[in-house]
Amino acid sequence: MRKLTKHLVHGVAGLAIACSATVAFAADKIELIYSDTVPEADVRTTILRESFGKCLGDGFEFKSYHAATLFKQGTELTAMQRGNLDMANLAIFDFYNQVPQTAIIGTAYLFRDFEHSRKVLDGDVLADIWKQIEEMAQVKVLANPYIGTRHLNLKGDKEIKTPADLAGVKLRMPGGEGWQFVGEALGANPLPLPFTEVYTALQTGAIDAQDNPLPADKNMKFYEVTNQIVLTGHLIAANEFTISMSKWNAMNADQQKKVQECALGFQKALGEETLKQEGELVEFFKAQGLKVYEPDKAAFREHVLKKYMDSKFSKDWPAGLLDKINAL
Repeated sequence: MRKLTKHLVHGVAGLAIACSATVAFAADKIELIYSDTVPEADVRTTILRESFGKCLGDGFEFKSYHAATLFKQGTELTAMQRGNLDMANLAIFDFYNQVPQTAIIGTAYLFRDFEHSRKVLDGDVLADIWKQIEEMAQVKVLANPYIGTRHLNLKGDKEIKTPADLAGVKLRMPGGEGWQFVGEALGANPLPLPFTEVYTALQTGAIDAQDNPLPADKNMKFYEVTNQIVLTGHLIAANEFTISMSKWNAMNADQQKKVQECALGFQKALGEETLKQEGELVEFFKAQGLKVYEPDKAAFREHVLKKYMDSKFSKDWPAGLLDKINAL
């Protein structure tokens, strides 16, 4: 009996040690909760999980939620600041109220082309702005993944050649002052609407148009309820792939290095896929019966940039930054 008792005690002690080791191992894992507005089936979701989630390895537990099921579009930054969310793919306009200097990055026709946008976003010219976001908004920008160039997508057969042709057009733009001004600067009547409600709004006539990159138009099947795509190219769009500073500071140097490395891998993979799709989708939309054409881009660029220069937004631009961007 004494021997049996001794074996049982040792067995229970061993089990306790094993269990505590398992708990300790689980506790060492960094949990990252991520929210996005794109659907579960979107290729961006697949690339995120493959090139970022899997890249993190066993030391992390990455949980991503999509189609705005966890947090509504535009509320993610507040959720991160309150400690309810770790990561999100934000728009630059999400920062405007807290970091007004960011307004310059959301300026339509700021970038000449994709290559110019990458030189700006991946270089040192915006270092001060990224630092201000960390200090004032308490989130860290890890990467700026390219999500496509935004164009106008409309119902009806009226040809849009200049901003004047958009007078009275009900153009869906995301919520927020910065987004709404983009629509106004283009010459339309902007209306705020969540991304997940755009298809129905086009279908019912609540809006006449929306603007998004071509891959988003295809993934959300907007071509089913519109007649034309006008290749305005007004925003060469990149999201800000962010993590809350509280989560970032809770990690050690090796963990931070891994998260940063995987974020840049996600940026690279998504950019390559987006460019590939954009090279194929014009013909796809034409095959669906849509009219796809270029407007007078010079007229749009001149009109839009004048609107910005005359607006309150340009007053928040850091001195000399526009010249540095244009010089790249």
